[in-house]
Amino acid sequence: MTFQFCPRCASPLQPRTHDTREHLSCTKPDCGFVHWDSPLPVVAALVEHDGRFIMARNVAWPRRIFSVITGFLEQKESPEQAVLREVKEELNLDGVVTHFIGHYPFAEQNQLILAYAVQASGALQANHELAEIKHLSLDELKAYDFAPLYITTAIVNDWLAARA
Repeated sequence: MTFQFCPRCASPLQPRTHDTREHLSCTKPDCGFVHWDSPLPVVAALVEHDGRFIMARNVAWPRRIFSVITGFLEQKESPEQAVLREVKEELNLDGVVTHFIGHYPFAEQNQLILAYAVQASGALQANHELAEIKHLSLDELKAYDFAPLYITTAIVNDWLAARA
């Protein structure tokens, strides 16, 4: 999101250098607002359920695009709590974090994705955000083409490498 005016005083914003980086800053001398535009934290879950891996297609995505379960970190929530909440909300499954897979900058959306392996149990029921679910065996997961979702590919590949 690009701001044009200060959210504190409504004065125009313009680029200024702060700590060697350029950020939109308020032009009113006594305001001091700087739009740091820091990345948003997002959690991702590679979910294993009943010996298979769950991949989901968001309702807004094309038919062939599937990914891990993702969601935003909420206030006063640890990344581990957030990833388990997302698994419960989107799949109605209870989970246990088994492994931190890694962190992945997603510059296109100004996000930092924190990926976890989650072992889940319960009766699977997809929520309204998901159009379709795929259950992949380990061999299917290894061979699946997640393109154009390069971060999903990296998450799966990093998890597979850590298992080896």
